[in-house]
Amino acid sequence: MSNPPVFPSRPSFATELPEHLRHEGYRLRWAGASDEAFLRELYACSRTEELDLVAWPEGTKAAFLGSQFDLQHRHFAHYFADAEFLVLEYKQEPIGRLYVSRQKEDWLVIDIGLMPAYRGKGLGSTLLLQLLAAAEREGARSVALHVEQRNVRAHRLYRKLGFRDEAVEGFHLLMRWHVPNGSAQLNMA
Repeated sequence: MSNPPVFPSRPSFATELPEHLRHEGYRLRWAGASDEAFLRELYACSRTEELDLVAWPEGTKAAFLGSQFDLQHRHFAHYFADAEFLVLEYKQEPIGRLYVSRQKEDWLVIDIGLMPAYRGKGLGSTLLLQLLAAAEREGARSVALHVEQRNVRAHRLYRKLGFRDEAVEGFHLLMRWHVPNGSAQLNMA
């Protein structure tokens, strides 16, 4: 394994879970070096379908996933050093991650991912809706995210939540949710 990933460290963060999720045993916390094994596993799970199409030996796949995780993490840590790198837990077990850059007017969901057993249950939607409500309350203009063009399921979810296609960027589609007109203007004074 390479050097442990470096994570931003701050005493607090702004992203909150809805109260009903907290009561069910979910919580958000800062990601740290001790989360490396979990984050690598989560990343590998996000690439399973793609790598199932490749006739590589398992060792080659594992090496590829490790190097891709390292590159992605270094990119995120370098370009989004002020972002919230959060781990979602359920009953003290890590089950997902939410990385968010909260720039003053335009927020970016750098990454959102859940372990397979927690997908399709409305948890990702709930997290995103909570984030959109916070963006509206805090006077942001928009929230953007990227989705792989092949990820039809996620693309459908994001459109349902009000994100609109904005641009194609390589294999990804940039999508953006705009704060309803009256909200951003009220908070800009």
